[in-house]
Amino acid sequence: MSRTLLLTLRYDGSRYHGWQVQQNAVTVQEVFQNALGDLLGTRPDLKACSRTDTGVHADMFCISFETDSRIPCGQFPQALNMRLPRDIAVYGCREVEEGFHARYHCLGKRYVYQILNTKQRNPFYEGRALHYRYPLDEKMLHQAAQQYVGQHNFSGFCSYKSTVEDTVRTVSHCSVERKGDLVTFSVQADGFLYNMVRIMVGTLLRIAQGKFRPDCIPVILEKGDRALAGPTAPAEGLYLSRVLYAFDPLEEQRVTNNFKERE
Repeated sequence: MSRTLLLTLRYDGSRYHGWQVQQNAVTVQEVFQNALGDLLGTRPDLKACSRTDTGVHADMFCISFETDSRIPCGQFPQALNMRLPRDIAVYGCREVEEGFHARYHCLGKRYVYQILNTKQRNPFYEGRALHYRYPLDEKMLHQAAQQYVGQHNFSGFCSYKSTVEDTVRTVSHCSVERKGDLVTFSVQADGFLYNMVRIMVGTLLRIAQGKFRPDCIPVILEKGDRALAGPTAPAEGLYLSRVLYAFDPLEEQRVTNNFKERE
């Protein structure tokens, strides 16, 4: 009897050409499928919550699939991690209802973009944060970022390569915060367009540079012209931070772990 599992993992995307399998390029999906196939003896059809581009990271990435395997959920992460490279790790597994789809049942996502705001680069952030050596006023940028909140047509913040027709998205949260030298842009929405977050960041950086007015974002949203927005920020600072469902994908694991601790 088959069951549907939802796996939660994180990965450093620095050496991968995104999530989705590509010809002549190493991707996270390819490496993950190989590990899963080695564990199960078969290669199930994976339903991923999203697609990440080359160099983009994920602190929470969800995958659903059907399997006849009876491996307990509590043992799945360790069994897979023994077969995965050190830059990919599974940290959650739970059984979900038949027909569950990691992408189509997703209610929203949260992304963060990290900027290392120092004059000199830091090798420990290489490939994991954008190094920006000029001063950033995070309070001013936080105020400007609030203009993204709400339901808008984000066609002006979408890559020219995108073929998506419905470009209306609802942003429920947006913030810019500083912790020491690290400035973090965080945004949560019911969905995102191709390169949307990176263009939002690029626009904020243009505001920081004084090249765009702090109140320019509503005009770009209204006009829907990609040429009016800022450049697409590099992929290295972007992380898929949270995938939102009607339930917490990790709740069952936490309950199990707490029960084992009490025993």
